[in-house]
Amino acid sequence: MANQTFLQRLLNRQPVQEQKNSNMMGYFGVGTEEAKTYKYQELAKEGYLKNAIVYRCVNEISKGASAVPFIIKAGDQIVEQHPIINLLNRPNPLQSYSEFFNSLFGYVLLSGNAYILKVGSEQGSPKELHQLRPDRINIKGSGNAIPEKYEYVINGRIQQTYQVDQENGFSEVKHVKLWNPLDDYYGLSPMSAAAVEVDQFNMSSKHNVNLLQNGARPSGAVIFKPQDDAGFAVNLSESQRQQLLTDLNNRFSGAGNAGRPMLLEGDFDWKEMGLSPKDMDFLNLKNMAATDIALCFGVPSQLVGVPDSQTYSNVAEARLALYEETIIPHLRKIASDLNEWLVPMFDERLTLEFDIDSIPALSERRRKIYENVTSAVREGIMTRNEAREVIGLEPVKGADDLYISATLFPLGEDGVVKPENPVNEEDLEDYDEEEVDKEIEFLLQEEKALSDINTVPTDSMVAEAKRGLAWRKEHNRGGTAVGVARANSIVAKENLSISTIKRMYSFFSRHEVDKQGQGFKVGQEGYPSAGRIAWALWGGDAGFAWSRKKRQQIITEEDKEFALQNHIEAKEDEKALSGKVKTALQKKVDDHNEKHGNSKTKRANLRMLEAVFRRGVGAYRTNPSSVRPSVSSPDQWAYARVNSFLRALSSGRFKGGKHDTDLFPKGHPLSSK
Repeated sequence: MANQTFLQRLLNRQPVQEQKNSNMMGYFGVGTEEAKTYKYQELAKEGYLKNAIVYRCVNEISKGASAVPFIIKAGDQIVEQHPIINLLNRPNPLQSYSEFFNSLFGYVLLSGNAYILKVGSEQGSPKELHQLRPDRINIKGSGNAIPEKYEYVINGRIQQTYQVDQENGFSEVKHVKLWNPLDDYYGLSPMSAAAVEVDQFNMSSKHNVNLLQNGARPSGAVIFKPQDDAGFAVNLSESQRQQLLTDLNNRFSGAGNAGRPMLLEGDFDWKEMGLSPKDMDFLNLKNMAATDIALCFGVPSQLVGVPDSQTYSNVAEARLALYEETIIPHLRKIASDLNEWLVPMFDERLTLEFDIDSIPALSERRRKIYENVTSAVREGIMTRNEAREVIGLEPVKGADDLYISATLFPLGEDGVVKPENPVNEEDLEDYDEEEVDKEIEFLLQEEKALSDINTVPTDSMVAEAKRGLAWRKEHNRGGTAVGVARANSIVAKENLSISTIKRMYSFFSRHEVDKQGQGFKVGQEGYPSAGRIAWALWGGDAGFAWSRKKRQQIITEEDKEFALQNHIEAKEDEKALSGKVKTALQKKVDDHNEKHGNSKTKRANLRMLEAVFRRGVGAYRTNPSSVRPSVSSPDQWAYARVNSFLRALSSGRFKGGKHDTDLFPKGHPLSSK
């Protein structure tokens, strides 16, 4: 047995005796406890422990997968706090979330099987989750697709038995497995498919080691040619032969003796018998085996160090392929298994998902998604709120209409341009295409805080966020990946965006009731509770008060400031505009500021556009010579004047004559202030 290769030991074709009530016989001989145990031990020993490529592949997948955070949803809403979140963050006293899932994926990849045991129940939900070594689980068949029971076996003795409900397949043990075409119950490891390549790689590595130990020179033969007085050959005695071998090994083998000349006395001769390393080409064979092993695991060979592997143009592309083609499918399978087995123990309305969008390697893919939804918005296929939903942003007011290309005018239900927003052909020709392209920037990044509003977190918020991060690390509960990201931004004292401030205020408003829960206050049992830790991650009470103040300031500051700067006369405000016109102008304000509101000198407000509109109506009535012949109404001319003003506000130039320059914000290149 010791001289057998890994493949021979793994695929031992010794007949397997059929067991009663079991149909687990297959090519791999997994129908018995002995065969199953032996197989896993060989996979772990010969593959993972002795093969660098297998070791690297398993770790690339398991560590990458276990680093992806999870989220719990109730419908479309993310659940911030729930007992299942606490359980997954700390499955048992010995393992954190990442440690638990790292070993889970390791077991699956090495053996094709992993077993999760729920421990302790309170109203049906477990208190802890543990993993059982695959070689210690013996599955008893029932004659159908559902096993009869799982036996936990150590040293041939059954320690525990877990029955399986024959109606629904539920058990205290969850069996996570890869598909096996030759077995009803046990999964098939990727390494089993790569058994030949594992042997080739291991033998090539061993050959190279032995070659170095022999001074990087091939073996040869010492020929003994003495004769007696009668001319007959004389043989060495056993003691002479052993002494000769000992002298050769001590004096002429090993890397330290490389190149040492060999002195042969008497009738001895040396004859080289081996092939050169070049003839054997073991390095090439080793690289080919490494490539095939990586292929079986779904890991690009570039990531395991195979030379001259150029399947992908760079490492970033290779890592992207690893996530998209291997890690993400594994994550979705695990999520499906847990949603079937674990989540219903807590609440059937909940769903567990892995936060795929948090993976840094997928940033390029997300960029392409942003570009695609931006194009869909510009072509009138999606609304901006639909696009924001696709990329994970919250909806905004006034972004539920479809738009036509270029001018982005709202469409009616029948696809016709709404009459309150007439299209002026000359205005279309004057439209700056660069302004359309800036829509991409709007979708790629959230609007930044206004330059005149201090959005740097306070020291009190920083202290609270640090406390939340320390608590979460210590207790492994509380908050989500979003909360951790928010805490890191606060600790770094970054300028927080407008949308972030609004989300902070929304979070605190929703979860203020959590302050009444057990463990929120010092001295209470369970302090700090998951709710208290989540509260701290967002900046605590200081963050709540700060976000409330900043939110109100953001809402009111701009209108107040522009009203003062522009010196809009009170009599202009007294001139009543129809509700229809005001609605259309407000929409133009919102659309403009969503694209250009990062700059104080480019922002618009309703009072500003109302003044431009009134002047346009007045110009139509008092100076008809300035009106184009195609214009048929005062409102149409007023809208054209508003559109021209907004383009000049964003681009800093007019196509024709200047107008309303007194309404531009102070500091704008066209402002007359």
